[in-house]
Amino acid sequence: MDRIADSFARARREGRAAFVAYLCAGDPDFATSLGVCRAALQAGVDVLELGVAFSDPLADGLTNQLAAQRALESGMTPTRTLELVREIRKFSQVPIIFYTYYNLVFANGVAASVRAMKEAGVDGLLTLDLPPEEAGEVQAACQANDIKTVFIVAPTTPESRLPAIAAAATGFIYYVSREGVTGVQSRLAGNIPEAVATIKRHTPLPVVVGFGISTAAQVREVGAAADGVVVGSALVNVIKDNLANRAAIPAAMGKRAQELIAGLCPEKPACG
Repeated sequence: MDRIADSFARARREGRAAFVAYLCAGDPDFATSLGVCRAALQAGVDVLELGVAFSDPLADGLTNQLAAQRALESGMTPTRTLELVREIRKFSQVPIIFYTYYNLVFANGVAASVRAMKEAGVDGLLTLDLPPEEAGEVQAACQANDIKTVFIVAPTTPESRLPAIAAAATGFIYYVSREGVTGVQSRLAGNIPEAVATIKRHTPLPVVVGFGISTAAQVREVGAAADGVVVGSALVNVIKDNLANRAAIPAAMGKRAQELIAGLCPEKPACG
């Protein structure tokens, strides 16, 4: 079973891009995070990208840094993140990607870490600070446990590196549409269609685009060029804006996710 490939295939059949949602596991606490994930998935999210809370998230802007801080302060750990995945698997078979950093994979042994991910129900692994040239051990562990690998292409990546990145990826390619870190942006980065087309010359895998996408109109525009659209900070802000009433966060998340997903399928209240 390849839940990632199935999800992208279903989106293609429906004539749209897949909607990929980033949420930090355990933000702002375990129970609320589970409710938030449930609400987002019920809204029609195609792929759930779960951030593993880390004290030094180099690729993340302030919104996601603070989400990780809230999760860590609530007692979230990699082990608890796996528990969250197991709870999600009780009600959803949507593919789950771990968005993480190499220290968290390496700390308890790469093979053991990846095996634990598989046993919990994780489908793919995106290790932000691990280039394909250094990823042999992680690739081997993922292959042994049937976990798909996701690697990043940036605007500054020369085309000469794309074959190596494409060869290392087995799930999809994540195109970071702008230089810098994650965060809401008022305007999309330029040249997204051209960048996606260039990447596609080197891989048959889906190409998703993220970083800075925060409105339904932006989702629609990116979705016209890419196989998937990643929204993170715009969803994480829903949690930040409702911290005074945590019980209200899941419903607010579901509403916001539906609004964004409508950019891909405006004729329906939710995709999927």
